[in-house]
Amino acid sequence: QVQLVESGGGLVQAGGSLRLSCAASRRTFSSYAMGWFRQAPGKEREFVAAISWNGGWTNYANSVKGRFTISRDNAKTTVYLQMNSLKPEDTAVYYCATTSRNWPTNDRDEYDYWGQGTQVTVSS
Repeated sequence: QVQLVESGGGLVQAGGSLRLSCAASRRTFSSYAMGWFRQAPGKEREFVAAISWNGGWTNYANSVKGRFTISRDNAKTTVYLQMNSLKPEDTAVYYCATTSRNWPTNDRDEYDYWGQGTQVTVSS
């Protein structure tokens, strides 16, 4: 069983920044890609960003490209999401997830373990 624990969410004004963290219990953390997804009220859970097993390849949703940066520290078994220039439409519960793939897939169905989520609220 893999446990993922997100932190770093909160309330921020439009234009501000937040940094999300996701600590993983997986002993083979460094072998697999990690992803961030988000879900706003009444909407489907959507892909935000993903990173390959060694951090050398990243993938972003068009809506966050240029504003968000995903990174990982395999020694700490932690993945991060730096969010800058936040907009009200970024408001959602953010989830980290792990996949058995080693490339940064954006396919939600390829992720098999999920965290409990952390709320991000951006006020206008």
